[in-house]
Amino acid sequence: MSSSLHRLYSFRRCPYAMRARLGLLFADLQVELREIILKNKPDQMLAISPKGTVPVLQLFDGTVVEESREIMVWALRQQDPQGLLDATVLHQANALIERNDNEFKHWLDRYKYADRYLEMTQSEYRQQGEAFLQVLEELLTKNVYLLGDNTTIADIGIVPFVRQFAHVDRDFFYNLPYPNVHLWLQHWLEHSFFLQAMTKFRPWQEGDDVVVFPS
Repeated sequence: MSSSLHRLYSFRRCPYAMRARLGLLFADLQVELREIILKNKPDQMLAISPKGTVPVLQLFDGTVVEESREIMVWALRQQDPQGLLDATVLHQANALIERNDNEFKHWLDRYKYADRYLEMTQSEYRQQGEAFLQVLEELLTKNVYLLGDNTTIADIGIVPFVRQFAHVDRDFFYNLPYPNVHLWLQHWLEHSFFLQAMTKFRPWQEGDDVVVFPS
């Protein structure tokens, strides 16, 4: 590898890549960032991860971590200064992320791309996705964050997907009866780490100078 840093292949708008970057930020770890274009994936990424999805983390010992959840956990196990892997709620956090990834994401994709999924209307897909928002709303009636008064891996693992759901129709979303979810999402959209995670970078090309993230 061309630098002494672990290397992250990422795409700014992908929610999976967002949460990987958030995990690195909360772990206070720097990586070499290679921003990609999904329609023109670099051969160097495909050589280490033929599935062709982001994020992909290549450790400097050659180990490849291909799943965003695994990247978050790996980063926070290196160092976790804010205690996002709080053992007292980790089982609950994992269950929430599991539901996000396997249920909410299913309906989110169909809501966002309803013209590709004609079995139901966009409104019906949105209503299916709202079942998960209702779970989050109930949690947030009791806590500042999803599982208590402090950020956990559940917050950073889920918020990019809620953001994507909201952005399908922002006006409609903010008129839905989930005031606590609205406040929670807005908090994250303004969070310094989230703003750092969403920094724009020029797509990587062979021969470019190393981009360090976070800088």
